Amino acid sequence: MAAQFFNRIGQLGLGVAVLGGVVNSALYNVEGGHRAVIFDRFTGIKEHVVGEGTHFFIPWVQRPIIFDIRSQPRNVPVITGSKDLQNVNITLRILYRPIPDQLPKIYTILGQDYDERVLPSIAPEVLKAVVAQFDAGELITQREMVSQRVSQELTVRAKQFGFILDDISLTHLTFGREFTQAVEMKQVAQQEAEKARFVVEKAEQQKLASIISAEGDAAAADLLAKSFGEAGDGLVELRRIEAAEDIAYQLSRSRGVAYLPSGQSTLLNLPSTIAQ
Repeated sequence: MAAQFFNRIGQLGLGVAVLGGVVNSALYNVEGGHRAVIFDRFTGIKEHVVGEGTHFFIPWVQRPIIFDIRSQPRNVPVITGSKDLQNVNITLRILYRPIPDQLPKIYTILGQDYDERVLPSIAPEVLKAVVAQFDAGELITQREMVSQRVSQELTVRAKQFGFILDDISLTHLTFGREFTQAVEMKQVAQQEAEKARFVVEKAEQQKLASIISAEGDAAAADLLAKSFGEAGDGLVELRRIEAAEDIAYQLSRSRGVAYLPSGQSTLLNLPSTIAQ
């Protein structure tokens, strides 16, 4: 009896283990930020999109396909031409995610690598169409407007394939070597022109100062001539006396200079013959 009991217990445990393995093989998990679509061998892709959590499926008959619906970044480099035929290198950074309700259609038409099939195609097309409407200078000064135009048109195109574009930005914008050299030469020419303008203005100011100084000298000469005409030689005599007074003052403060009255013929009581 004991042997039969333990035998039945073992059979029951084996059955439970087999049943548990079958049940476990019929379960699948959908992580947070993901969705699943079910492929059925008899009916194809089911239209129902499975949400997060643990779900059942029929082994061998059905197969779950997991999609990440979180925003993902992608850089798309594009070489295109501007309105004035300048080569432009642009890198477009895109944050994209699939529309959950469109996952069955996306998998049926594009597959799980939908981004590799669509974004490298529609992004350069839209970017080239928008950039061709601006010249090189406008691409620099109106960069925000260019980015908005690209975002609007690319969002419409991506929605046709079941995408949502959360953010679109121009992260890199350069021009060809010829255009870059032309811009540098233009900047140098502007600096040289500014320097030349400064030199011309300085010369004009110096010329104006010379004219004002000459006019001042002429006015002073006119005043002197007028004074001479009114006072005669008295003004000259006054200036001579003032100059003599100044010279005498300077000599009186110098050492080794002796002052002799007019008509003095001896120096320190020396004989006249020695003095001569």
